[in-house]
Formats: sequence, C-alpha cells, structure tokens
Amino acid sequence: MTDISRKNYILVIDALKCFDCKACMVACKVENNVPNGRWRNWVKPAIGAKGRRVQFQPGQCMQCEEPACAAACPVRATYKRSDGMVVIDPNKCIGCGNCVTGCPYGARFWNPITRLAEKCDYCQHRLVRGEEPACVETCPTKARVFGDLNDPASKASALMKKGRLVQVKNTLIDTKPRIYYTAGTVQLNWPKEPTLPGDVHLPASFWKINENNNQ
Repeated sequence: MTDISRKNYILVIDALKCFDCKACMVACKVENNVPNGRWRNWVKPAIGAKGRRVQFQPGQCMQCEEPACAAACPVRATYKRSDGMVVIDPNKCIGCGNCVTGCPYGARFWNPITRLAEKCDYCQHRLVRGEEPACVETCPTKARVFGDLNDPASKASALMKKGRLVQVKNTLIDTKPRIYYTAGTVQLNWPKEPTLPGDVHLPASFWKINENNNQ
C-alpha cells in the first residue's frame, strides 16, 4: 500500500489532446458507482468566435486551495486535506446540498441513493493501492496527467516546473483551483451572475473573506 500522508496531488490537463471520447467519464462512473444522471467529471466544449467549437475540455472538481464548498458546509463535512484534496466525510455530511450550490464549477451533486453530497476524490481507494485515478488511466490520448507535486519523478510535477500552465476559473470568484491546463486552453464561460436556476450560489462567508482580502 502507498503512503499518501506526504503527497501533494495535482492534475494537469492537455485540452488539445482531448477528442471527446468520454472514456474518462465512463471509467469514473463505473469505478465509483455513480448513479444514473450524475457525473463526477465531464468534457465540455469551449466555444470561440461565431459560436464555433474551439476545443474539448476535460474537467472535474478543481480541488481548490480555498474551496467555496467547504465554506458553505454547515457541519464541516467538506474539508481540505494536507495532500491537496478536498474531500467529504460521509459520517458528517447531512445531505443539505449547500456545498452543491456553493461550488463555482458545478462539480458536486446530491446522490439520491446515499442521500449525501458527492464529488471527485481522485479515486481515493485507487490511490491507496498506488494506482492512478480511473479517468487518468483510461484516457487513450493521456490528456490527463496526475501526480505528486512533491515527487520530482512525477510527470505532473515535471509539467508544473516547465511552467506555461493556465487555470480555467469562474470569473465570479477565485478559489485558487489546483487543476491546471496546458497553454492554449480556452477560458470556459462559467456563470457570471448566480441568479438563474442551476447557477452557483456562493456562501456569504466566502464573499466576506474575499472582501477583506481585497481591502
């Protein structure tokens, strides 16, 4: 078994390698027993000028450095671990859904079977066995590169050292996402105003933190 206590996990995505085969989505769904109609990850089209598709972008929970979902949780069931992952403690989660609407990326969902919140956790059970997340392992073009930032031999770490990586952020709030994309990745049009059904509803406490930081 692999010691994950001193890890610092990151994911680097090369959107230019993605051709929307959705193998990552299927692998994740099967590996984590995700219920019908729900997804832990996705592939979204980036739209350029004149409404033309520019590229496909794989994505999932951004494992944010300052997660709005954690700020929205009333019982602290969502928290950030020392290895960089934002996780949910199922023993504390009350299924209220605050974290679901608090996520700026729509990366969470309410599981109708367990009646708890759910999200990508990099396939924790696989990491403990020394394996990569299912979405990373199954990608035919290796568009997703996962690894330990503290490990100089890690491919993800090497890509970070090379630099020229970008982040695809919600323009409404900077939660400092830890999913990185290679240069040339197009910015997705995340919701700008949390006023329409299905849009994000950021927690007031997080807004206050942001306000104080900008003063």
